[in-house]
This record gives sequence, C-alpha cells and structure tokens, in this order.
Amino acid sequence: MIAVMSTPEPTAANPNTSFGFRTVTEDERQSLVNDVFSKVAERYDLMNDLMSGGLHRLWKSDFVAALNPPRADAAFRLLDVAGGTGDIAMRCLAAAGPNTSAVICDISPEMLEVGRRRVTDAGLADRITLVEGNAEELPFPDKSFDAYTISFGIRNVTHIDKALSEARRVLKTGGHFLCLEFSDVQVPILDRIYDFHSFEVIPRLGRLAAGDAQPYQYLVESIRKFPKQETFAAMIRAAGFSNVSYRNLTGGVAAIHSGWRI
Repeated sequence: MIAVMSTPEPTAANPNTSFGFRTVTEDERQSLVNDVFSKVAERYDLMNDLMSGGLHRLWKSDFVAALNPPRADAAFRLLDVAGGTGDIAMRCLAAAGPNTSAVICDISPEMLEVGRRRVTDAGLADRITLVEGNAEELPFPDKSFDAYTISFGIRNVTHIDKALSEARRVLKTGGHFLCLEFSDVQVPILDRIYDFHSFEVIPRLGRLAAGDAQPYQYLVESIRKFPKQETFAAMIRAAGFSNVSYRNLTGGVAAIHSGWRI
C-alpha cells in the first residue's frame, strides 16, 4: 500500500507555503524550520562545509570584504540576522576597528547557545550581543544600525518581503544591506554537477556525519525554491533599497546581494 501525503488545508490566516518541496501551512513551516536548526546547531559549520564543499569560508571572506567595516575608531553597529553561531559577526569584528559592535539576532535558541559559547571563547562578549528574534518582526527601533547582514538565512524566512522591509526599517540612512545566499548556478555543466552533489551526495553525507539526512534534504530543496538572482534583486528594490546589485560566487552557486537605505 502506498501512503499519499495530504496537502494541509489552508485558511485565510494560515495559507499554504513551501517547506522544501513539500506544501505545508505557514504555521507548520516555521515549526519545521525551527526543528531543522535545533538539530543542526551543533554541527552548523559542518553542514555548510557539506553543502558548499568548504567554499562557504571563502564566500564569507568576500562577504565581509563587501561589508568593509571601518578599521579606524569610527563607531559602527552591525545587525547580523539568522547569524546564531556568530561566524559572520566575529569575522566582521576581526576586520574592523575597536568601536565596531554587533548584535546577532536569530529565531533559534539552539543556534544562539552555540553562538554564545563561541563569542565568549573568542573574548568578544563585550562587543557582541545575542538576541532571540524573528527576522520578520525585529525587536529593534527604527534606524538603529549601520549595516544589516544575513548569511544563508533568508531562504528560511516564510515572508521574505517582510524580512526585507524590516531590514530597511532598522537601518540608518546610508545603511548597507548585505545578503549571502545559495543561488541559481549559471554555468553549463557546473549546474548538473551541483545538482548531483546536492540531491545525491549531501543527504548521504548528512546521514553519515550527523546521523540524520532529513535536515540536509530540506536545506537542499530550499535552495531550489529560493528566488533566482534577478528576482531576488527586484524584491530588494521593492522593499525600498537603492543601488541594488548582486555578484555571483562560484558560477552562481552562491551570490552576494547588496542594497542601501538612501
């Protein structure tokens, strides 16, 4: 007997959306995403290594270089959203002057716990604050930050348009929005190699390395559901950002998107 998965019944208050290639209600999606990151929090860097073949480390260096935090004594305040483990915030502070500080905001308490340990071990607890919060409803006042970063996180947000609107709201005039995300491969042959790696290799490696292939299967599928480069750039413009641009990394396996609040 073959079991058939039924599609959840949507309502006006809780319509259907996607969780990878599955159709779920919005409330169910958030719970499922939270469950994924509760499972992978302790192995988050390993997860990114598996999904990018280790290239995420180089991409993040490019990302921080694009942010270009001030190296002098000027005060600079960064908000890193969905950055629970602290990787981007700590890289930024390592490249910045002594008056740069960061707030990490993440919806996952498990990811934040990993981040707290790492921030403390790095001796940065006086410059990095960790806050539990939703990218769609940030718990910060208007015009609070000089820069907003989100790395491999925005595709896990249910309402991307709301997250982009919130990003603009909390940025100061002249503030910089930067997003690093897996994207659409635009190099022939590489796209086929990447598809094979994504759907055949990554889940198996996830099962071997972490004992569970399901979170990795979702993360691979979520990349394919995320808007392509031009579509996402248009969404950033629609949120009110100016001078919007993007730069492909490794043939479009990932991309850095940039916008400014003018």
